[in-house]
Amino acid sequence: MEAQVSWWKRNQKWINVIMCAFMIFVSLGFCSSNKDLYMKAITEANNIPRSAYSFAYSCRFIATSITNIFFGYLVYKFGTKKLILSGFVFLIASTVINSLATNVFLFYLAEVLSGIGFSFCGTAMVGGIINRWCKENTGTIMGAVLAVNGIGGAIAAQIVSPIINEVGNPFGYQNAYKLVTCILIAAMILIAIFFKQKPRDEADDTPTPSKKKRGRQWVGVEYSVVVKKAYFYGAAVCIFLTGMILQGVGSIRAPHYSDSGIDAAYIASVASVASLCLTGSKFLAGFMYDKIGLRKTITICCAAACASMIMMGLANDSAQGRTMAMGCGIFSAIALPLETIMLPLYAADLFGEKSYTKILGLFVSFNTAGYAVGSPLINSFYDMFGNYKLIIFIMAGMMAIVMIALQFVISGAHKLRDEILAQEASSVNATQSASIEA
Repeated sequence: MEAQVSWWKRNQKWINVIMCAFMIFVSLGFCSSNKDLYMKAITEANNIPRSAYSFAYSCRFIATSITNIFFGYLVYKFGTKKLILSGFVFLIASTVINSLATNVFLFYLAEVLSGIGFSFCGTAMVGGIINRWCKENTGTIMGAVLAVNGIGGAIAAQIVSPIINEVGNPFGYQNAYKLVTCILIAAMILIAIFFKQKPRDEADDTPTPSKKKRGRQWVGVEYSVVVKKAYFYGAAVCIFLTGMILQGVGSIRAPHYSDSGIDAAYIASVASVASLCLTGSKFLAGFMYDKIGLRKTITICCAAACASMIMMGLANDSAQGRTMAMGCGIFSAIALPLETIMLPLYAADLFGEKSYTKILGLFVSFNTAGYAVGSPLINSFYDMFGNYKLIIFIMAGMMAIVMIALQFVISGAHKLRDEILAQEASSVNATQSASIEA
């Protein structure tokens, strides 16, 4: 019995990592990745205009953004395990309401609840847990965990799509939500059993300060100091704009291709290739961070975002135009880690451990706020000009500006980080010298 207990204790870090991957697989895979599959069925069965129903997504993003402002306080107050389980409760409540709703306002309520649930079962929580348990190769581990989202979404699509589109049953979506509810309950029970929270007073195996800072933690600065730094607000603006640009442009990719004369089958092929690439790109982004650092990783992702939007704007129903559309799908997958895995890495790399949880919650909140703004803004240009081309190229230019601005943000943050690490190393060396002399 003692051997079994010690084995579980020795391997609890990896058990928690597996539980995080399982959480992402279920919560994001089954509750987020395939939201578009439900829209047509819900709007047609309940005679709800799509424009009215789509506001439910804004309700979700707003709820997530507001909740994440308090993420750091809530983690400190209640701990990660309680928040994860409460997140599943919110997601279950959301799917139950969706399985019964016939009124658009109930769908809005369901998305508010899901937005709160995703705050506790999504990127911010995974970032906090892995930062707490995994002191080496943080980016690679985080990338691998978040990449499971793509796998979960692909499997969920194959399960729920036939149920939603059941012949002769316009309310098939309700049965799909009931099935997802059962899956969420089972997942919550497993996580409650196997996930363990690290005690607050338990010492971390923090590496000795070193000149090599990629992929490892540093002591960081207090939150009260962080909010006085200009580069903190620069990072916040860049993260907001990244969410606005990537989500906004991503939401109009299919209609833009359709307006450009590309047939639906090829559009679906582009979407499939992009999904497959996204599964690998999250892992790749984390791996690159550990190997080449934040600055180069961010530059690659931002450059890919700019390239994808330029290709998107040039796509049309010619052989070259179709190649541009497919290239856009591939490059957009390389860019999308900017709004997932890179948020925890921004918080850890730029600001360190002391203020990590608070900063991460705010960064996820800023990013999600950008989601809520992006699609309405871009579609307003469509209403004015009758196509998306102008706004796509404008967004590509804005992304280039974000890429340049991030270089200054990283330089400012790393300057302070290098000073703190140098002081810490000097203190350690002085302590060691005193011990030797004694």
